[in-house]
Amino acid sequence: MTGVDVSDLPARIAAQAGGFDPVDALGVRAARASDRFAQFAVVAAREAVRNAGWAATGGPRWSAIVGTGLGGVATFERAMGTLSDRGPTRMSPYTAPAMIPNAAVAAVAMDAGCRGPSLCPTTACAAGTDAVGAGADLIRLGRADVVLAGGAEAPVTRAMLAAFAAMRAASTRNEDPQQACRPFDRNRNGLVMGEGAAVLVLEEAAAAAARGASVLCEVVGYGASCDAHHTTAPDPAGTAAEAAVRQALAEAEITSVDHVNAHGTGTKLNDAAEAGVLARVIGPTVPVTSTKSMTGHLMGAAGALEAAICALVLRDQVLPPTINCEDQDPECAGISVVREVTPAAVTDVLSTSFGFGGHNAALVLRRPGSRS
Repeated sequence: MTGVDVSDLPARIAAQAGGFDPVDALGVRAARASDRFAQFAVVAAREAVRNAGWAATGGPRWSAIVGTGLGGVATFERAMGTLSDRGPTRMSPYTAPAMIPNAAVAAVAMDAGCRGPSLCPTTACAAGTDAVGAGADLIRLGRADVVLAGGAEAPVTRAMLAAFAAMRAASTRNEDPQQACRPFDRNRNGLVMGEGAAVLVLEEAAAAAARGASVLCEVVGYGASCDAHHTTAPDPAGTAAEAAVRQALAEAEITSVDHVNAHGTGTKLNDAAEAGVLARVIGPTVPVTSTKSMTGHLMGAAGALEAAICALVLRDQVLPPTINCEDQDPECAGISVVREVTPAAVTDVLSTSFGFGGHNAALVLRRPGSRS
């Protein structure tokens, strides 16, 4: 852990984005005026636009949707320290615009010149998935030609690490960080907080083809629901989560998929509830991966990152593993967990996200041109 005093915290590990220098990426002025989560978002959006082959960006038909669960928490924590130690006259004028949750999407929109709808889902850990689903809807409804859709989060702060440990949601396997996140494993004891951003460029298939773009995948299904059950704990019956998954499958006009990138946080309650949903919907033979075992949990950015990973699965026809699942919990026995890198024929992939407050979201992504 770097840059955060964790010496007295129960959970002292996190998946940090090492080597990121906001000054090099954005310049001194933008780096000073923005929170780390917004900095991540701008860099991710620039990379996505460049990889999508756009030389020029912007206009009234370009939109941005960037979700977050926590927003500029580091900025808020620094501001509270300044207020306490030095008084109100020493507060930075950048505090309010840097900490608000829509700071990331605003920064992306300004940087890329997106003058269409600019939205910020704050549906906890489902925010990135909701951003991609909502972006696809904007394209289908004809309200945008291009959508920069994703999520951004920078939650690796002293207060957030302490807060998640207080809920007993964070892994305390501090001496063995590489094996701390253990989705679906009998010995899992919590999530490992991560930071970063992922942004996808969405556009109508014919328009992408007309400009010669390399299309990685098609967004063919999106479902969302709410448990209406508890502030943090998932509904153990998984009724609403199952409805979101089935809605995504129905929109894609399929009943199953070739692979699932599961929410798979490594917490006792989430993994058991999700395994039950997947067992009922897709059965015990479809391979399931939790990439959070390797990336950590990026909170509101997790669904966007996992959608990007799914796109690469469809491109490369290789399933990523769930590391550290060495002794699958009997409560999670109804699913087939991928344990190692596995070549596979993959046409449709399901990505699931379940957040605090009972926010559920699911996407079905398809290999381009694989179905008529």
